[in-house]
Amino acid sequence: MRNFPIYFGEIIKAKFLKRENRFIVTCSIHHNKTIKAHLPNPGRLWELLLPNSTLFISLCRMRNTTSYAARKTQYTVLAVQKDSSIVFLHTQLTNKVAKYLIEEKLLPPLTDADIVKEEISRGNSRFDFLLNENQQDHYLEVKSCTLFGNDVAMFPDAITERGKKHILELAQMGKNGVKCSILFLVHCLDVKWFMPDFHTDYDFSIALIKSRNYLNIAAVAIGWNPDLTISETIKPLEIPWGHIEKEAKDKGSYLLILRVDKKRRITIGKLGQLEFNKGCYIYVGSAMNSLRSRIERHVRKRKKVYWHIDYLLNNVEKIIPIPIRSSKRIECEIATALSTIMNQSHPGFGSSDCRCPTHLFYTRDNPLDMKSFHAVLQGFRMGHP
Repeated sequence: MRNFPIYFGEIIKAKFLKRENRFIVTCSIHHNKTIKAHLPNPGRLWELLLPNSTLFISLCRMRNTTSYAARKTQYTVLAVQKDSSIVFLHTQLTNKVAKYLIEEKLLPPLTDADIVKEEISRGNSRFDFLLNENQQDHYLEVKSCTLFGNDVAMFPDAITERGKKHILELAQMGKNGVKCSILFLVHCLDVKWFMPDFHTDYDFSIALIKSRNYLNIAAVAIGWNPDLTISETIKPLEIPWGHIEKEAKDKGSYLLILRVDKKRRITIGKLGQLEFNKGCYIYVGSAMNSLRSRIERHVRKRKKVYWHIDYLLNNVEKIIPIPIRSSKRIECEIATALSTIMNQSHPGFGSSDCRCPTHLFYTRDNPLDMKSFHAVLQGFRMGHP
C-alpha cells in the first residue's frame, strides 16, 4: 500500500535457530553468521518459530540519531514466514498499523471514525485509541493475532491477564453508555473465521463471550508483502458465536508433553516395570468435567498415585500441558492422529478403558519443533464452525 508510514530500513532475511527467552532469539544471517535479535512479541509463537523458519529482521537505530543502537541485540525481529504467508510479529508497532488503516478508512467497522487521541487513560486502564464517530466518543483497543490454521484465527496464544482486564473494563464502560470496541488484527489473509482461543486462555474467552452485548467485537485479516508493506486486501472475518459458546466449556481432552532427560526404568502400576528412553513423550487424556482441575492435578507434584500417567509424571524433568476443549470426547481420535506422526509407546498405557493400543507416544525430538505436530494440534483446536 502506498504511503505506509512505517520505515524499517534494510530488511534482512534470517534463519531461526533458537528462542533464548521471551524476547531474544538466535538466528543466522549472511552465510551462517550467528546473531541474537530482539523479539518484540511475548506470545508463545510455537507454530511460527520452528527450526530454520525464515525471519525478517532489521538493524535497530537509536531514537533521534542516525547511529545504530548500542545494545546487546542490534537486530529486531519484524516478521516470520509461514508457508505462503508473512506474519508480522512486532506487537509494539501494531497500533501504528491500526492507526494507518483507520486514517485511510480501510477498516470496514471504523470507516466513519476519526482518531482523537492515542494511548488514552480512563479509570485504571490505558486504551489504544479514543475515536470520534458521529460526534460520539468511541474507545478502541487493538490486539495483534498471529495464531491461525485450518481457516481459523485465534487469540491469544498465551494467557493474558491484561487482555482480560481490558475486556472487562471496556464492557463496564459499554454498560454505562460509552461506545467501546475491541479489534483483532489477524496477520494472515488465508482465514475465514476468528475465535477467542478458549483452549489456551479460558478466562479471557469467557470474558469476551460475556461482554459481547456491551462492546463491539471485530476481527479483520490483513496480508503482508515481502517488503513489509500491507497488501491491498483487507478482509473482515466472521466470529461464529454459536460455535464458540458451545465449545468454550471447561471440558474436553488434553496433551501432556513430558521431557525425559535420561534413560530409566519406572514401575507403572499393573503394567509393571517399563523402560523409558531419553526424549519426549506425549500423553493423551480427557476430562469431560473440570478439565482445568484435571490438568492442575497432573502438574502438581504432591498427589495420590492413581492412573498410569501419575507414575510417569513423578519421573520426568518437564511437563507442558496443552488443553483441547471440546463438547465431545475426542481423546481416542487425537491418539489415532498422533500415531501417524510419532512412535506408539508402551501398549495399554492410559488406554485400559478404550480400544486404543496406547495413549502414550514417543519422539526423540521436541514435538513443539515439529510442523506435523502443530498440524495435528490445530486440526483439533481449530475445528470449523
